[in-house]
Amino acid sequence: MKKITLLLISVLLFNFYSNAQQKDIPLSQTPKEVLDVLVEYINILRTSKDLDECADKFLKIAGGGLVNPAGTALRSSVKPYSLKKDFNNRATIKVPIEVVRVAKTKTGQAGYGASAIAGDWYKLYVKKVDGGGRPAPVHIVVPKNHPTIKTPKVTQVGSF
Repeated sequence: MKKITLLLISVLLFNFYSNAQQKDIPLSQTPKEVLDVLVEYINILRTSKDLDECADKFLKIAGGGLVNPAGTALRSSVKPYSLKKDFNNRATIKVPIEVVRVAKTKTGQAGYGASAIAGDWYKLYVKKVDGGGRPAPVHIVVPKNHPTIKTPKVTQVGSF
């Protein structure tokens, strides 16, 4: 019983701490380059003929844990799982794109090796069509002090 109580307290403290680091901001305070990357990602999903084409185009804006340590290819699990889910459900994305919530985390890190990026995280919740489900988050990181990565990168997908 004592272990269960300690476990519950630990989980509650972890949730409180992780939520305290995240702050909702108005869409107007979201950097233009972050919104541009979001639009580019959704356009890639909507205009690609097949998943292979989608993956090839997506590599340009993918970062962190979605790419290999060198940043030259998507990780082997990205295309058949999270990217495939978004690609297959792209019809649920409301057009024109509507962001209903933006959560910003001051600093975070994603990825390994040379492709690891740290910086400000933006979790943008994209509205779906009526009956398409809850808004889906897309995570985008604006890199800080990275020697080669200078533009925002999508670091988490698979919620559409």
